[in-house]
Amino acid sequence: MSHGTLFIVSAPSGAGKTSLVRALLERLDGLQVSVSHTTRKQRPGEVDGVNYHFVDVGDFERMIERGDFFEYARVFDNYYGTSRPAVQALLAAGQDVILEIDWQGARQVREQVPDAESIFVLPPSRASLRERLASRGTDDEAVIDRRMRDAISEMSHFDEYRHVIVNDDFATALADLEGLVRANRSRLERMRDRQGPLLEALLSRNEGVE
Repeated sequence: MSHGTLFIVSAPSGAGKTSLVRALLERLDGLQVSVSHTTRKQRPGEVDGVNYHFVDVGDFERMIERGDFFEYARVFDNYYGTSRPAVQALLAAGQDVILEIDWQGARQVREQVPDAESIFVLPPSRASLRERLASRGTDDEAVIDRRMRDAISEMSHFDEYRHVIVNDDFATALADLEGLVRANRSRLERMRDRQGPLLEALLSRNEGVE
């Protein structure tokens, strides 16, 4: 059975990571985004199992004790984590899986899955990033300043990743991201795994030459 690849995608808030991943899912089959677990309250319009797996604190802490998370963190009194069994099941079924996580979570996952493909998405400039954050129209200047400081801190870890994409032109950045996934699928070990019957048929001495 084919075994999928784990892709880690990180970026500062406002760099366009989520939009890129969403567009990539529409262009490629055999690719899924891991749905994180969280203890925060479900918001209007969110769907359990789609946006997050919403669990209570007790359930989350029992999952921690069982070692069920590739990575987890507590943010503003709420837990967030990536389920190890769920991701492993998808990979074993031949699905490529994307984890949208920050640099700290990425570091935890890479320690456990050294062959994971890691990708960092950067904005074209600080000015562009600030403009994107401000365009949401939901935050005042003080909040935007804090988000910019957080973004700069996040971006300082870009060199821990195997690949870096600059999201200046969205179509170009999407093509770059798609190219990374397709290139991974064409690696020799993946081809042997995914296209075993074809390779056997092409090289068989028993087949007639056409």
